[in-house]
Amino acid sequence: MIPAPFEYARARSIEHAMEVLQDDEEAKLLAGGHSLIPLMKLRFVRPSMLVDIGALHELRYIRREDDHVAIGALTRHHDLANDAVLQRDCPIVADAASRIGDPQVRHMGTIGGSVAHADPASDLPAVLVALQAAFVIRGAAGAERIAAAGDFFQGLFTADLARAEILTEIRVPVRTAGWSFIKFTRRAQDWALVGVAAVAGPGGVTVALANMGQTPIRAAAVEARLAAGDPPETAALHADEGTAPPSDSFGDAEYRRGLVKVLVGRALVEALS
Repeated sequence: MIPAPFEYARARSIEHAMEVLQDDEEAKLLAGGHSLIPLMKLRFVRPSMLVDIGALHELRYIRREDDHVAIGALTRHHDLANDAVLQRDCPIVADAASRIGDPQVRHMGTIGGSVAHADPASDLPAVLVALQAAFVIRGAAGAERIAAAGDFFQGLFTADLARAEILTEIRVPVRTAGWSFIKFTRRAQDWALVGVAAVAGPGGVTVALANMGQTPIRAAAVEARLAAGDPPETAALHADEGTAPPSDSFGDAEYRRGLVKVLVGRALVEALS
């Protein structure tokens, strides 16, 4: 289908982008476009204005800062996958980015766009929840706030972003110990029917699930069982507790409930090995 009519503005700076957002309640930001444009073609969303921030190169970077890696929101998936800093200091992000969509998507799609879009089937939001990442958000008059990944995703395609706020940076803690990212797809470039991110650290193991609810969610029951001393294969049997998986033409909810137990079991073995 063809999108509904809209106006277009090319942002000259972060401040300019926020000014346009403040002036138009129906405006939306355009980063890589691989999340927003398909919804516009289906007319599920009908923005009156697209504010293109793709030329704001100051939001495209990856750098080590103290105990975390700072990632600019406009950093493309291809750059995440091939960055030496991420491959060394937080390899689960590089690995997940390398398996998003196809090369065209990876060369255009951005980590900020994926996060702000808040699709529960996306790969990187689940990975960032497992890492307990932090998101830097710029508001009016240059004010900044930091949101925890676990609180940022509030519902289906709903993120903790006010109308005139912009996600500017993602901060991922350095994690070079055990980790695993596994997703089950019909084809390599498809959305995951179920995805699992597991990260082992000094405080235990965190497990996050993709496409098992209306947001990426922590597998709290699995984490609790591991903390209580259960072996991975036993803890994985509780992977579907507290979830609300969708049913669609690719698999119903019960299929996903069974699948997530298998994938969590495999991810835990890999992360703890």
